[in-house]
Amino acid sequence: MSERVIVPRNRGFLFLDSHPAGCERLVTDLWRDCPEPADAPEGAGPVALIIGSSAGYGLAATVAGLKRAGIRGVLVSFEKAPTERRTATAGWYRTAATAELARAAGRDVVFLNGDAFSDAMKEQVADLLQERFGGRLDYLVYSVAAPRRTDPDTGAGYASVLKPIGAANRTKTLVFDEQGVPEVREVETGPAEGDDVEQTVAVMGGADWERWIDHLAGRGLLADGFATAALSYIGSPMTAAIYRQGTIGAAKAHLEATARTLDERLGRELGGRAVTSVNGAAVTQSSTAIPGIALYTGLLRGVLGAAMVPPVHQLAALWDQLTGAAPLVLDDEGRIRLDGWELTESVQAAVAERWAAATTGTIAGLADLGWFHAEVQRLYGFAVPGVDYTAPVATEVPWPVPTA
Repeated sequence: MSERVIVPRNRGFLFLDSHPAGCERLVTDLWRDCPEPADAPEGAGPVALIIGSSAGYGLAATVAGLKRAGIRGVLVSFEKAPTERRTATAGWYRTAATAELARAAGRDVVFLNGDAFSDAMKEQVADLLQERFGGRLDYLVYSVAAPRRTDPDTGAGYASVLKPIGAANRTKTLVFDEQGVPEVREVETGPAEGDDVEQTVAVMGGADWERWIDHLAGRGLLADGFATAALSYIGSPMTAAIYRQGTIGAAKAHLEATARTLDERLGRELGGRAVTSVNGAAVTQSSTAIPGIALYTGLLRGVLGAAMVPPVHQLAALWDQLTGAAPLVLDDEGRIRLDGWELTESVQAAVAERWAAATTGTIAGLADLGWFHAEVQRLYGFAVPGVDYTAPVATEVPWPVPTA
């Protein structure tokens, strides 16, 4: 097994390699920080399927589900293996670390690597649920952020875009140079054209989530009382033009409409539920690609400090509501809201004031840049406390194989 010293090399917020030991420690810390359940899960635990389990809120849903809800089941992600020139993706190493923690906790989980949009993956998951988990599924958490999707019925390819609708959007954004020096810039994003909205909705809306439900229901695998949640985000008025009111926002609206349709159907057929879970801001590989979000999140941290609610705490609360450990609380649109701490009037006013004042010269006093820059690095396993980055580390970590 090859070992080498891995140093961070990046182009903006995108890093070319990942650090296996840093990714492992990150997951271990995530597990440690996840709140303990009020009552230790007993028995085999409910059967769950998490789609998009290796990064961001999907990873938080996985760790919280394993530790707090005692889930077993199937976890799906799409990651790249290590090669001679490159490490594996960070999600590959995070998955390997998650598998070790699940095994130590006695959770029976199978990790699958592949295209969640494909019917082949849906069939593979259905077979596993039938053969390994008694032919029943209690929960499905859907957390997929992808640039493109192929329709299994038609073979048509769709690509999502980050664009405002109706008019170009000019916004401030935060970037770092190779030495980590911050700069506040203004960027302009042209409006959606042609079928940009339809393409983005086809990738990021509710079509694939509903297809998963259809496929599993068709195999008779949904348990009585089955519940499913798709993870979403609304965010601040400061980022609304490019996000909630843009092409991605159209996809999120479609996701929420899909939840309402599924909720009516599952309630009628199984006494079940379908909801969207609106989470708060966090530094993720998806969010850093959105103009303005990096600046907004850094300023939000500057206002709230440690009062920002980390994803694993939010997802622990989601699992509590899904499993009945806490009451299910929905807004008028039928959504679970885990973002209340972010969107209070006082917090948004404080962030807006800093946003207006933010320039390259003032940003250091307005945003928590040290935290934000470190969070970006930690997405790839760097800047994790307790890791010796001068030591060689094995990069050829195998994908976890389930025990017999």
